[in-house]
Amino acid sequence: MEAVKRHMDTRLAVAAVAYEVNTAHLDTVPVDWSRITTAPVPAAPARTPGPYATPVAALLHRASLRLREAGWCAGALIDEDGALCSQGAIRRESGGDRRLEAQAMEVLLEAIRRRFGPSVESVPTFNDAWADGSEPTRMMERASVLADARGI
Repeated sequence: MEAVKRHMDTRLAVAAVAYEVNTAHLDTVPVDWSRITTAPVPAAPARTPGPYATPVAALLHRASLRLREAGWCAGALIDEDGALCSQGAIRRESGGDRRLEAQAMEVLLEAIRRRFGPSVESVPTFNDAWADGSEPTRMMERASVLADARGI
């Protein structure tokens, strides 16, 4: 421990000298801090209430909006650009409530199977079968209507 302390003391001393050398040419003008004010921080925009009052329907609606805003991707929950797949959008909007996320995924899968048949294995396989996000987003919206009709 003592060797590490001595090593760190040496590095800090070298950094202090480097700072002095690198800033020696700068003019030092005293700053009157009493005249400096900060701009008020604007409040975060209030989320407009969605058209659905039930939790699963509202979650699915928010997830469809998230897909439109952040972008859609296939093969990953979230890609390097921040785009999301259907499950990734639901997970992000669920706020960590895994029970609510699971309910939304069940309703979404049912809506998908109603439209495309029972051979669709899962939401991720459906999501990854598309070249763009228009159909996955549309199915998310249909699922929100289905959840609202059920009162969930």
